[in-house]
Amino acid sequence: FILHLPPPIHGAAMMGKYIQESELVNSSFDCFCINLATAGSLSDIGHISLKKLLKYFFLLKHISHVVREIRPELVYIPPNAGGKAFFKDFIVVQMLKSMGCKVIAHYHNKGVSVYQSKWVYNFFYKRFFSNLKVILLAENLYKDIAKYVKREDVYICPNGIPNLRKGEFEARRKNEVPYLLFLSNLLINKGVFVLLDALRILKEKGYLFNCQYVGGETAEINAVQFSEEVDKRDLNDRVAYVGREKNAFFQQADIFILPTMNECFPLVILEAMEYKLPVISTNEGGIPDMVKDGENGLIFEKQNPYSLADCIAKLLDDEELRVKMGNAGYDKFCREFTLQQFEHRMLDILSQNLPQKEKEN
Repeated sequence: FILHLPPPIHGAAMMGKYIQESELVNSSFDCFCINLATAGSLSDIGHISLKKLLKYFFLLKHISHVVREIRPELVYIPPNAGGKAFFKDFIVVQMLKSMGCKVIAHYHNKGVSVYQSKWVYNFFYKRFFSNLKVILLAENLYKDIAKYVKREDVYICPNGIPNLRKGEFEARRKNEVPYLLFLSNLLINKGVFVLLDALRILKEKGYLFNCQYVGGETAEINAVQFSEEVDKRDLNDRVAYVGREKNAFFQQADIFILPTMNECFPLVILEAMEYKLPVISTNEGGIPDMVKDGENGLIFEKQNPYSLADCIAKLLDDEELRVKMGNAGYDKFCREFTLQQFEHRMLDILSQNLPQKEKEN
């Protein structure tokens, strides 16, 4: 396993950690793990430095040494779909192939279809995806790689998360004023400002609410900048940035909102479902497989604060609908998205891709 492991904390790193620590996976195979990450923090992702280049060079040497020493029958890697990071992973995968390794790629991001129109990326994608098996998080994501990968070479494995809750509780909260929760790193493409615009619209219409933003500061948006944006919209009495501790806010919230513009399969939505929260989000990536519009949440038009405001208003107006959707989300989580279900799906996919002699043993 060549994995992204925290820090920094993001979806791919957390799933890498779950795989590395899985008793089921480790008891089923002889496993060896290498950390693919070269960034030390969220703000460091996507930036090139001499330190990162040296770290990458030594990572290549380490991978080469380990492959020669243990001769793995299958190598698992979560590559990047595009940008500069794709070329870093391209070199790793091509090196593995040249050493005779069978490689399976697990995508936690998307963007191949965005970059494929550029001749340089098209040239490298053709070589990258040659003789490669691919794991995707949802069926809806196949269109992103359809130009390069046959459907029969693709496996669908939705993410799962461990049990975060302590004890039982009801979907019905007891807040006099409903609490809205945004939980993600402070990034523009997570819809931070789209939600603020929607909240301004709701305030002007006379709705009462409290909205808490939970997540890490980033190079794009820090706490000071966020406060300035809240002040511009006259939302100081309704909106607060409260840092990174999340579980207490899941328990307090009435509605979870993720207005993301670019997503694959956000684990935070699974966390919200586990806490019996109705979810409002966009039709991005694998989200439609998680949030069924009208059943366990609502889907709004991406980057449209008026559409988002309408969805929030619908749930603010109807406590019974919030409870019904929260319970439906929890039931769906238990059926489809636990960590145990993820581990068993992953075990099955890895087993199918081992040489035949290994499966017979």
